[in-house]
Amino acid sequence: MKNTLFTLIIFSICFSFKAQNVNPNNRPKLVVGIVVDQMRYDYLTRFYDRYSEGGFKRMMREGFNCKNNHFNYIPTYTGPGHASVYTGTTPKYHGIIANNWYDKDIKEMVYCAGDNTVLAVGSNSEEERMSPRRMVSTTFADENRLFTQMRGKTIGISIKDRGAILPAGHTANASYWFRGKNEGNFITSTYYVTSLPKWVEDFNKSKVVESYMKEWNTLFDMSTYIESGDDLNNFENGFKGKETATFPYNLKTLAKNNGEFDILKVSPYGNSIVADFAIAAITGEQLGADNDTDVLAISFSSTDYIGHNFGVNSKEIQDTYIRLDLDLARVFNALDKKVGVGNYTVFLTADHAAVDVPAYLQTVKIPAGYLNNAETKQKLEAFLLATFNASDVIENISNDQIFLNEDKIKALGLQISSVEQSIVNEIISYKNIDKVYAAQTMNTTSYTTGIEALLQNGFNQKRSGNIIMVPEPAYISYPKKGSTHGSGLNYDTHVPLLFFGKGIKHGETWQKTEITDIAPTISALLGISFPNSAIGKPLEFITE
Repeated sequence: MKNTLFTLIIFSICFSFKAQNVNPNNRPKLVVGIVVDQMRYDYLTRFYDRYSEGGFKRMMREGFNCKNNHFNYIPTYTGPGHASVYTGTTPKYHGIIANNWYDKDIKEMVYCAGDNTVLAVGSNSEEERMSPRRMVSTTFADENRLFTQMRGKTIGISIKDRGAILPAGHTANASYWFRGKNEGNFITSTYYVTSLPKWVEDFNKSKVVESYMKEWNTLFDMSTYIESGDDLNNFENGFKGKETATFPYNLKTLAKNNGEFDILKVSPYGNSIVADFAIAAITGEQLGADNDTDVLAISFSSTDYIGHNFGVNSKEIQDTYIRLDLDLARVFNALDKKVGVGNYTVFLTADHAAVDVPAYLQTVKIPAGYLNNAETKQKLEAFLLATFNASDVIENISNDQIFLNEDKIKALGLQISSVEQSIVNEIISYKNIDKVYAAQTMNTTSYTTGIEALLQNGFNQKRSGNIIMVPEPAYISYPKKGSTHGSGLNYDTHVPLLFFGKGIKHGETWQKTEITDIAPTISALLGISFPNSAIGKPLEFITE
C-alpha cells in the first residue's frame, strides 16, 4: 500500500511538472515572424561560411532547422506567399491568388493589397491606398488579437506594402511600409490609423534613411566571393546611368535616374532600413513589455528586388545576404536587450525562392529558356476565330491563366466546359508548354500529389481563371537578364524554415514540412485558435 501511495505521489508530481511545462499560459511575450523575400534554401548553405555567429547561424545553433520546407501551391509570388505563411492556408482559401489578378466581376486588374476606400497616412500619394481586405481568412496574428481581447499588439513592417500588410492581418494595430520616390519615409493607411505615431514621425525625421544613400561595395574583398558568379557577365540588369552591372555602385549619384529613394530598395541598405525601423518599433510600441503576447511581422524585401535585377548567382546577391545576416544579428541583439533572452520566439522563412537566370543555365547546357507570349496569344486567337468564329472569347491572360468571356460563350450557344477543354487541347501542343488544365478539371478532380495538387491548392474557384498553363522547367515569362519565380518546381518552392527562442528546442530535420505548417505551429505554441482557414499541421517535433 505504501509503495502504491509513493508511486501515485511521484506520478502526480511528474504529471504536474509536465503539465506546467506545456502550460499555455507560459507563452512568449513576443513572436517575431521574419519573411525574407525570394530566399532560396541554398542561400543558407552556399553562403554559410561567410555568415556571422549572430544571425542565421545563431538561429541554426540555438533553434530548429527544417531543411526540407516547401510551398505547397502555385503560384509562388510575394502576395500569396506572405498570406500563406501567416494564415496557414493556400490561395484556394485565403484568396490572394497573385500580386495582381484579373477580377472577373469588375473586369479589370486588381492589386492584392489595394483598397480605394482608404487613404495613405504619411504620404499624399494616391498609389499608397492599401489594406488587407482582399485576403478573406485570418492570420495567427488576428487569432492572437482575438485571444487577448485585443490587448496583444500586432505590427507589420516591410519595404513592400503587401509584405507588411498581409502578414499582420485584419486586426493589426498598424502596418508600415516604405514610400520611396522623393519622400523616403515609412507610411501606413487610414485602415489602421489617421496619423503616424510619434515614434514613426521621429524615425522619418531622423535622417536614418538618407544616411544609406552612399556607395554600395562588397563588404569583403570580392575575390573571396567564390560562392557566386563573375561580377561582369551578360545576365544582370544593373542601374540606369551605369554602363555595367558591376561593383561599386554610388547610390547617391545613381538615385536621380533610378527613382530617387527607390534605389535603396534595390540595395542591401533597404534591408538595413527595415531592421532599423523594426528595432525602433520594439521600443516605440513597447512590444513584449507585458504578459499579453505581441506579434512583430518583418519582411525583408530588398532581397527580391536585387534577385530580380541581378539574378540568384550574382555577386550582388551574395553581398546582400552577408549584410542581411548582420542586420538579423542587430535585430536579435535588440530583442535580447529590450524583450529579454528567453522571452521571445522567432521564425524565419521566405515567400518564395527563384530560378537561376535561364540565359545562364543555357550556357552550362541545362534546359531553360523564355516563353514567347506574343506568339502564343496570336496562335490562340487564330484558333478561337477558326473554331468558334469569334475574336473576343478571351478577356484576359495573366499569371499563366486565361480568363474567358463567359457571356460571349453563352451567347454563341456553347458550353463553357467544352470551350475550356478545346483550348486545353490546343495549347498543350504549343512550344515550351508542359501542362494545361481547365477550371472544370480543378473543380471536379481531387489531386494529392505532383504539380496538379499544387495547382489545385492555388486555384480559387471565384477568383482564378478558366485555363491554367504550366511552362516547362526553367522556362519563364521574363526579360533575359535577372531572375524571377512563380512555379511549383523546387527552385521556387524550397525555402528556409528556422525557429528559435522560447519554446523551441535545438535540432534539425529533413522531414518534409510545408509553408502552411508555420501558422498552426505558432498558434499551438501560443495556445490560441488556428487561423480560420488553416490547413497545415503544428510541427510538434520543434517544441520543447
